[in-house]
Amino acid sequence: MSELTTDLKILHEATLENLKNSKANNTLRAYKSDFKDFGSFCSRHGLNSLPTEPKIVSLYLTHLSKNSKFSTLRRRLVSISMVHKLKGHYLDTKHPIIVENLMGIRRVKGSIQKGKKPILINHLKLIINSINEQKTNETKKLRDKAIILIGFGGGFRRTELISIDYEDLEFVPEGLKITLKKSKTDQFGEGMIKGLPYFNDKNYCPVINLKNWLEISDIKSGPIFRRFSKGSVLTNNRLTDQSVVLMIKEYLRLAGIENKNFAGHSLRSGFATVAADSGADERSIMAMTGHKTTQMVRRYIKEANLFKNNALNKIKII
Repeated sequence: MSELTTDLKILHEATLENLKNSKANNTLRAYKSDFKDFGSFCSRHGLNSLPTEPKIVSLYLTHLSKNSKFSTLRRRLVSISMVHKLKGHYLDTKHPIIVENLMGIRRVKGSIQKGKKPILINHLKLIINSINEQKTNETKKLRDKAIILIGFGGGFRRTELISIDYEDLEFVPEGLKITLKKSKTDQFGEGMIKGLPYFNDKNYCPVINLKNWLEISDIKSGPIFRRFSKGSVLTNNRLTDQSVVLMIKEYLRLAGIENKNFAGHSLRSGFATVAADSGADERSIMAMTGHKTTQMVRRYIKEANLFKNNALNKIKII
């Protein structure tokens, strides 16, 4: 009997480990961060956070609804549920007290999501021009231009962008092939290849700028986007995704653009919006961005066409 108990314990621990490995590290960190806030709420009110019960979760969501977006409430609910699963507990997130409470909150607040602003072509040009005008290290300027242009041109998430290694690159007559080994929506590592063609204008061409960066940095293996140490010495350490966000915001500021509503995602959403505005269809955009569903891509297309198919354009005021 003791051997059976031991075997079950081992299987239980292995199952929990499999659950953890099913999620990306960034996703797990987000779950923990969200759950920490829930735990603080429960602690302040003398409630149990783990395991908890639907009524407590519903109270927490009502508390959050005062100052948070509806999308935040949904994300927190997912996080609370996932932490329970990872710890081997069951939580009924479909309980009527949770579902109906969310429906009531949604009616009052609405559920429209206002995302971060996309970096469009005019922004992109202003950013690159601003980098060129800086009185800083030329090597760093080449790296930063390559990061921003590759990030935009490939519709990359910032975590995907910094994960690119030299071995993932293949320069071909038409442009550049980049093998993406793994991404947020590709948890099993099936990978995908993105093709970036040459631009007519070399100054804004992702392929040309990346070539310039690789040539001056003499990178022949490992991460292509690396950190600089003090004294502008290039290290072997991979750049962090947060560094990409700070870089984008700083160059937007230097270009004279209000940067409050921009983020690392702005390169990716910018590509999708500009592509949609230029007439690219859903399938072509998704082939580059790696979106698995059309929901977000259609949102980009809708925003890009906001003034193109506007009924007000048919009205003539003389």
